Amino acid sequence: MAPRRPHELVAHGEARLDDYYWLRERSSPDVLAYLQAENEYTSAMMAETASLRSELYQEIVGRIKQDDSSVPVFTRGYYYYRRVEKGRQYAVHCRRRGSLEAPEELVLDVNAVAAGHEYCAVRGLGVSSSAMLLAFAVDTVGRRKYTIRIKDLATGDLLPDRIPEVTGNLVWAADGRTIFYTRQDPKTLRSSRVFRHTLGTDPADDTLIFEETDETFRVMVGRSKSRRFLLIASRQTVSTEYRYLDSSDPLGEWRIVAPRERNHEYEVDHIGDRFIISTNREATNFRLMQAPESDPGVARWQELVPHRDNVYLQDAELFDEYLVLTERRHGLSHIRIIPWDGRHAEHEIAFDEPAYVVRVGDNPEPDVTTLRFVYTSLRTPWSVYDYDMYSRERTLLKRTTVLGGFDPHDYVTERLMAPAPDSALVPISLVRRTGTQLDGESPLMLYGYGAYGLSTEPWFRSERLSLLDRGFIFAIAHVRGGQEMGRQWYENGRLLKKQSTFSDFIACAEHLIARGYTSPSRLYAGGGSAGGLLVGAVANLRPDLFHGIIAAVPWVDVVTTMLDSSIPLTTIEYDEWGNPNDPVYYRYMLSYSPYDNVRAVAYPHMLVTTGLHDSQVQYWEPAKWVAKMRAIGTGDSLLLLKTEMGAGHGGPSGRYRHYEETAFEYAFLLMALEMERT
Repeated sequence: MAPRRPHELVAHGEARLDDYYWLRERSSPDVLAYLQAENEYTSAMMAETASLRSELYQEIVGRIKQDDSSVPVFTRGYYYYRRVEKGRQYAVHCRRRGSLEAPEELVLDVNAVAAGHEYCAVRGLGVSSSAMLLAFAVDTVGRRKYTIRIKDLATGDLLPDRIPEVTGNLVWAADGRTIFYTRQDPKTLRSSRVFRHTLGTDPADDTLIFEETDETFRVMVGRSKSRRFLLIASRQTVSTEYRYLDSSDPLGEWRIVAPRERNHEYEVDHIGDRFIISTNREATNFRLMQAPESDPGVARWQELVPHRDNVYLQDAELFDEYLVLTERRHGLSHIRIIPWDGRHAEHEIAFDEPAYVVRVGDNPEPDVTTLRFVYTSLRTPWSVYDYDMYSRERTLLKRTTVLGGFDPHDYVTERLMAPAPDSALVPISLVRRTGTQLDGESPLMLYGYGAYGLSTEPWFRSERLSLLDRGFIFAIAHVRGGQEMGRQWYENGRLLKKQSTFSDFIACAEHLIARGYTSPSRLYAGGGSAGGLLVGAVANLRPDLFHGIIAAVPWVDVVTTMLDSSIPLTTIEYDEWGNPNDPVYYRYMLSYSPYDNVRAVAYPHMLVTTGLHDSQVQYWEPAKWVAKMRAIGTGDSLLLLKTEMGAGHGGPSGRYRHYEETAFEYAFLLMALEMERT
């Protein structure tokens, strides 16, 4: 392969030379050959782990109940559920009419949809008001470009309607003949337009209902809990705008709830004769308002739940008789039940583990007094409950079966608080097998994310047992950039405060070492996407602190990407990372961008993964990063790049392929554990 001349990138009068810019040429035979050569090198370096990978895979799959089904959800006269079958990669969606004893009806077999495709993702499943038509969207490449299809559930036939190049976000109008859906910008894949389609008509003639011209916003369509209204949400990092339409009048005029304002975010739902609005107007952690459906403008908003400095309002689930709030306090989620009429006192559902996850489940019908919720922890498998909001009795409907003699009492979960450099206390959730010694000699995987206000939850994964049973401790650093500790936790981890995400992670690592959980020679870091940015930045800041790193689809070429408005996600993320066209943000982002800060140090052992069709983090970012570390880094640590040639951001599709990737990553960790660093 002939050497390439460096590409010059100029911004704010400063020039940077990029030796690996040519890797952006996705269709170039040289690029494909380069990626394939890296894959072959990775395979060669991992060859000695072949039997270990097979052992891990069989172990992981062996814990899974091969034939299983979800808890049925009742709505509009049917019990809907999905089941999985031994040896099949995808779910089968089914229903039973009126009773769980009624004959099973096939809604959609995703295995049949995926036939002949290496990759398959199905989303947007929605049944019409007549319950006889199913709309769904299919992506068979992995680049988030879907095609909407309509299935006649009475005959099993697909209707001629085929709507290509869409996001997969769709909603039915009440007439059962009209679908609203969103379409992306063909270059940036920003969801920017809402269309209306009438069954039986040519999709080329679909009506454009709304176009979001502000490049920092994206749009979604949905429906209120009451089913009375259709909703269009225009979202930006720091502002929101909702439009609504009576679902029974699909040709009607959409109206705005509250015009967009900078730094005003709100969410809208509807129950009875009123809209319920969660807003951060004069409320950092959000408060809850109500407004009449005849005029839901801001001037008519009335407060239902006030703002609290120490409680973050995450979500509101609406029922005819109850308001159910999901709130985050002291880093953990809580469910609060409030009767609308005040006839009995509000209360919370209590949980007793030090670190756990609880979230409201599927509750499509508002006229019930039973709440479906889901609970899990690092040692408790996913558990589905029905909760009587009046009697306060909970019924366990299903707990994910873990085969192979699993006993949750064989594991210990803990919650620690690590002091950050600015004295903030950063939560750490961790799990270990009972008996694992805290003498500094245990290997430990520290995972982090810290972006977009997404909280990293301590949920159960049965595959993780393969590490725990081999003496590993698994820990999550709940760093700033998420919202674990409230909205301010997010605000203090974005834009010109982004570096706190990285220093928090380092502080968590140092705290675990100081407490005797592990040592630098046995400490590993993991993160994906924006979490890949995290571990990439940490690798530059403190390469001495970790023995190994797994960076999955890592966003590491921050400045070059954010300067290129033609690729996906750039413009809609200016308020998350900063706009590098502003020299202040440019220099700050340049100070931590992993690719731009590679230096001549001995990096930890590293496994870097990507997907050729990734539309969220383009494959060339991790490819360039690895190439630069190979050229500049010192020492002889493992540095592996693994590119999935037929997948996107989420990796391979299918029930079992995912576990092959997990076994590969675990084998890398266990191999690295036996290796010295120089």
